Amino acid sequence: MKKTLLLLIILITSATVFSQSSPIKKEKPPIDYYKIISTARDTTFVDTTLSIKKKYKFNYLRSDNFELLQFSNVGQAYNSLAYSFDRLNLKPLFAAQAHHFNYKEIEDVNYFNVPTPFSDLYFKTAYNQGQQLDAFFTVNTSPQFNFSVGYKGVRSLGKYQHILTSTGNFLFTSNYHTKSKRYVARMHVAAQDVFNQENGGLTPTSLQFFINDNPEFSDRGRLDVNFENAENKLEGLRFYGDHYYELLSQRDSTGYSVLTIGNVLSYEDKYYKYFQSAPYEPYGPSYESSNLDTKTKLEDFNAKAYADFDNSLIGKITAWTGYTNFNYGYNSVLILDDERIVNRIKGNIIEAGAAYEKEYRGFKLSGKGAINVAGDFDGNYLQGAASYNLNKDYNAKASITVHSVAPNFNFLLNQSDYQNYNWENELNNVKTQELKFEINTKKFGNASVSYTGIDDYTYFGIKTNDSTPSPLQASERVDYLKIKAEKEFNFGVFALDNTVMYQQVLSGEGVFNVPQIITRNSLYYQDHLFKRALFMQTGVTFKYFTKYNMNGYDPVLAEFYVQNDQELGGFPLVDIFLNAKIRQTRIFFVYENFTTLFGGKKEHFAAPGYPYKDAVLRFGLVWNFFL
Repeated sequence: MKKTLLLLIILITSATVFSQSSPIKKEKPPIDYYKIISTARDTTFVDTTLSIKKKYKFNYLRSDNFELLQFSNVGQAYNSLAYSFDRLNLKPLFAAQAHHFNYKEIEDVNYFNVPTPFSDLYFKTAYNQGQQLDAFFTVNTSPQFNFSVGYKGVRSLGKYQHILTSTGNFLFTSNYHTKSKRYVARMHVAAQDVFNQENGGLTPTSLQFFINDNPEFSDRGRLDVNFENAENKLEGLRFYGDHYYELLSQRDSTGYSVLTIGNVLSYEDKYYKYFQSAPYEPYGPSYESSNLDTKTKLEDFNAKAYADFDNSLIGKITAWTGYTNFNYGYNSVLILDDERIVNRIKGNIIEAGAAYEKEYRGFKLSGKGAINVAGDFDGNYLQGAASYNLNKDYNAKASITVHSVAPNFNFLLNQSDYQNYNWENELNNVKTQELKFEINTKKFGNASVSYTGIDDYTYFGIKTNDSTPSPLQASERVDYLKIKAEKEFNFGVFALDNTVMYQQVLSGEGVFNVPQIITRNSLYYQDHLFKRALFMQTGVTFKYFTKYNMNGYDPVLAEFYVQNDQELGGFPLVDIFLNAKIRQTRIFFVYENFTTLFGGKKEHFAAPGYPYKDAVLRFGLVWNFFL
């Protein structure tokens, strides 16, 4: 990974030097020529502007984390303040979902088409002895062929004992099309690893020192943690390819009819490993007296064939069939309750699906559905949506989704050197129904309302008389309401940006915990200075969420679990920031969690036993090069 990063930096630097030394200065193409193409083939373009939304995305995930609560060190897990159910998977997901927030899935990968070489460099300081770097470079070697290479790395020691993080995401993409654009091929290779030292949180005595804001422990490294001998790691390698050909291509002034056939292949090898040099007694008895070491693996192969028919009158119809081969499990055999349990869940799935979309005078209708027609897991989904664009300033959308899928693999089978963390279960599919309305307006802001019902909700929880999490399936239905509103008010060079969310669990409160209110408000000043050579923003961001039974974190599973003994939250998160833009460079200064300088840390936790981050001054930049 380090060699890859060094090579990438040399490549970008060399290209920059070459472009600056060229005696002929060419006029830069328009910004909308620098295209970003999603896996779903939606196209946007590079955005070098500075806005309050960019400030919200200037973080480790490089996305707005309004609905997440970060742990004390960058690169650790995030606790969820709200939930979305957008992922329509037909088979179980892998283990260690608490470490997947920064793991790029297939749908997270973008492809590019640029008229000149383009690079994006992101840098941000970490909390102690470390940095974050995200370096990316893309070039079209010809109008038909593009490739990109990027590496995102983080290493941070952290303020508390034994919470070092070290993560790396390497991504290579390429895409090609013929001059006629009838044949298109794209592929990517992703190599990712997420390493975390684990300490189990603060000891009971240290928790009191933290809650009481004892000045002798302002150096967080002096606070005792439950253990300093554990670490876990998530690692994955994926190869992906998608190509398609326009078998029939008829386009003229009266309309079009296009028939496309395509094929997708992907292979991913993932593992999650937990290591601890000696057992921790509160986790229960262990099979080993030292060097506890458990490795969970998943090999996942997918093949898909599809056909699209796109007609100017009928709309676009897509049909596909897919084959999946999976192999999840362990290399050890376990006897549990005098019975031998399986050490592997492996098999095949054959799926079939179809989709439709049509636009007419501002209206757009879309729908898609898929089902596992054969194989080792049942699964299906059906989604329909209707939207209307009155003009560029007004848009409304309604959607309904029905989804049924098996619980994640580690709910069904788990092995560990800790005896309490071993199980083999047969669980019902989790069945989700969601109804959602969205409205986006330039004048009145944006709003969304979603109602979600979940049958056979599966979660990790603490059983009676147990001290460690186990997989559980709710006997009652979970009904979840979420209402979100966003609006920015401008007063000359001053602005107030507001996001407010209301949530209510109508049933299933004991197994599905969320804060009732989440709000984020930014009051700031922005203006051009120095003859418009500099654009500056400065202000304060206030974030708050009400108290609730915050989910706990388990380092053995790298999963969050439901607990109903500690009500946490209800503390303000205040950041003071200064942002500036000079040409294509955006510079960010932020004093995070400013209010903790004044004490009162009783509720400042990211999870039970895990304190939230203290006040810290951080600096970073995003630097774009158009060569």
